[in-house]
Amino acid sequence: MDTESFKVLEYGKITNWLASFASTICGKQLCRSVIPSGDYDEVVRLHHETAEAVQVQQTQSPPFGGIYDLRTLLKKASMGAVLEIDELRSVMSTMCGMRNVKYFFRDLVLDVPHLKTMAKPIEILGMVERHLKDTIDEHGNFRDDASPELRRITRELQTAQARVKERLSAILHDAANQKYFQEAIVTVRDERYVIPVKQEYRNYFPGVIHDQSASGATLFVEPLATVELNNTVRQMGLAREQEIQRILQKLSTEIAQNAGILSENCTILSEMDLIFARAGLAREMQAYPPTLNQSGVVHLKRARHPLLPKDKVVPIDIELGQNFSILLITGPNTGGKTVSMKTLGLLALLAQSGCFLPTAPDSEIPVYRNIYADIGDEQSIEQSLSTFSAHTRNIVRIIDKAEQGDLILLDEVGAGTDPDEGAALARSIIAHFLQQGIAVVATTHYAVLKTYAYAESGIENASVEFDLKTLRPTYRLLIGIPGASNAFSISRQLGLPQDIVARAEIYISEEHTHFEHVVNELEREKQDYETKNRELRNKEAEIKSVEARLRAERETLSNTRQELLHKAREEANNIVREARRSAEETIKSLKDQFDDHGVKERRKVIQEARNRLDEAYIQDSLQKNPAVGKTIRPDDIRSGDIVYIESLAQEGTVLSVQGKELTVQVGGLRTIVKMSACTFVTRKKPKKNTKVHVGTSIAQKTAEIRPEIDVRGMTVLEAEAVLGKFIDDAVFTGLSKILVIHGKGTGALRQGLQDYLKHHRSVLSFTFADISEGGTGATVVELK
Repeated sequence: MDTESFKVLEYGKITNWLASFASTICGKQLCRSVIPSGDYDEVVRLHHETAEAVQVQQTQSPPFGGIYDLRTLLKKASMGAVLEIDELRSVMSTMCGMRNVKYFFRDLVLDVPHLKTMAKPIEILGMVERHLKDTIDEHGNFRDDASPELRRITRELQTAQARVKERLSAILHDAANQKYFQEAIVTVRDERYVIPVKQEYRNYFPGVIHDQSASGATLFVEPLATVELNNTVRQMGLAREQEIQRILQKLSTEIAQNAGILSENCTILSEMDLIFARAGLAREMQAYPPTLNQSGVVHLKRARHPLLPKDKVVPIDIELGQNFSILLITGPNTGGKTVSMKTLGLLALLAQSGCFLPTAPDSEIPVYRNIYADIGDEQSIEQSLSTFSAHTRNIVRIIDKAEQGDLILLDEVGAGTDPDEGAALARSIIAHFLQQGIAVVATTHYAVLKTYAYAESGIENASVEFDLKTLRPTYRLLIGIPGASNAFSISRQLGLPQDIVARAEIYISEEHTHFEHVVNELEREKQDYETKNRELRNKEAEIKSVEARLRAERETLSNTRQELLHKAREEANNIVREARRSAEETIKSLKDQFDDHGVKERRKVIQEARNRLDEAYIQDSLQKNPAVGKTIRPDDIRSGDIVYIESLAQEGTVLSVQGKELTVQVGGLRTIVKMSACTFVTRKKPKKNTKVHVGTSIAQKTAEIRPEIDVRGMTVLEAEAVLGKFIDDAVFTGLSKILVIHGKGTGALRQGLQDYLKHHRSVLSFTFADISEGGTGATVVELK
């Protein structure tokens, strides 16, 4: 990847911003040194890693805390040097961080194969980490029990120190010596325990002087009686230091032996930190993953320059590579041409670094092999180069290196010299890149290039919209329309005398004036088109919303219709079952009432019972064949009649008649339908004061059977007898489900009844009731 373009595109600011989201020192350094890749497969892999990191960060962040840069320490240990306690503490903390990161991804339930594959090779040096923890405590101090020898020496040292302090305390508290001491305290000078003696009593108190106060009034004296004791303390202290150095040397050697593993672990952690830094940057920029391609097609929607404030930058749409490979952006200065071009270049570098883009979610961008840029004032006083010379030298370098699959960004191509010669040279340069099939985005003021783009296939004009009323750019990029320089309009608005502007307009050629007029007309038409297009999109959104609401209402009506049909079928089935049961009871009763000699009377009674059963079946028959009936005429229909509504596939009761329309009650629904949409079923039957008939018997019997039975307080045998009778009645009545309430108690009744239900011929299945119906204190029984 050509790094010369990084400076002009301000890629370094992006890498510094990326580093701010890293957690480790090595991760931050790696972020600042990221170079975009020109390999398509590698860029795709980088984006998969970033997507996985974004997914992980939505729930929690990896434990990157406590990880240090060990490169210098590992190099020092490998050279045989002894690491200090602070350095060992850094190694121990980093090894703990390595283990935390490895276990984090090992136990992660999310589907992140790339990150888990990266974390898997991290090697946990458990023995080394255990030795470090045995040496350094949780506060970072050296443990006194780091080795048995150190424990023994420390214990002897503490004993010797106690003896010295005890002897000095006895001297300090001796009444005969009180006048010699400045203070009754024991202190340390030169690693030896001493007491403060007044200067004037020096000759009266024998001992070794180790120090004096700043004023000279106090001497710190080691009494002769404690010299040997202090020597013992000093000797034990030296022994302790030697043992500590031995332990440090051993640990340093152990770390040096595993330096390669630790270094590789640190590299893996740095790379993972970089990946999660990219995820953090994506969240900060409100960025989305682009669709990558190898065909050179750019289709960026609502692209924002990442270094401009989100609340001020104007999103732009950029297209390139579909029908044209070169885009010429024209328009007045300060109009945003260079910003638009830089936006494309910087987003391409971002994408090829594995970062998401601040665009709309469905944007697309290719993976370029190289990105070259010639942007800004490149003149150099030291090298005696003019602006034109500096630009030309840079373009020469680009021409020598650029190949198909690269992206070239040229700012004010051909500027800095004679306009006619510069325009001709710019046209020739663009024609060269067009012939080579290289993608180019260039800015220019030359009208001849605008005309050239219209006439030449593979080149497209573009402009940055400019408001002549406010003299401000809108920064919207318009593809397909060249931009006018608007020099005269701007000068006139800024107050340049009218006669000077008019004279300038005379000097310019008629063709150029006409061209500028055409460009302005095109811009106005473009604005009108986008306004109308925006209105159409709003209308389309409203229509889609209405369609969605209508679909939902239609689905609701369909569901309601299905529920009504289901309920009607259930009612019909219940009537049939009740009629059959009533028939059996009637026939049985008849057999019991008549003997063989009354055959004729019995047959007569049976026929009458069957006639009454036919009346009970009539509703079910109509349910089964609802289309039977005649066309309704206004004179034949009246309130209370039963009609069949074809559109609802339901029967309803006529409430009122209005001309050729009927108000009909269907279940709990009241509706108005046309007579032509209904067929006649039956008249409203007058109420009969019959004492007993089959329908009444059925209703009464059905009312007597409730769908639940309470057997609480009974023994198992009593409950089985009651429950058996209840199940038989429920089956004859046509019930498919009953509820048996047995209570919780000791569970004996519940267990006994469930054992009984397992072997009952009419029981299909059973289970505990819902918590609202009693939970384990009741059983729901499904009947065959």
